[in-house]
Amino acid sequence: MAHTTKQKAQLLARARRIRGQMEAVERALETEAECEQVMHLLASTRAAMGGLMAEVVEDHLREHLVDTQRYPHALNKDAAEQLLAVIRTYVK
Repeated sequence: MAHTTKQKAQLLARARRIRGQMEAVERALETEAECEQVMHLLASTRAAMGGLMAEVVEDHLREHLVDTQRYPHALNKDAAEQLLAVIRTYVK
């Protein structure tokens, strides 16, 4: 994914935050934290992972499917934006 190198620092920072969130889940389980706390940690981790996935999918779509300069027969940009809106909603 060559296009991810443009945002490598940002993507790595997000991945590291997610790793930190997962470590918090692990600590909560090890210390037998309340179910509610564990569920909140899991929900926030899931949302962060979904956000990262949406960003990578969006970058991929924009780079490979709707770049009409590089790909003259690229997809319709409006349709791509509609798809991205659905993906953003779905992964949250």
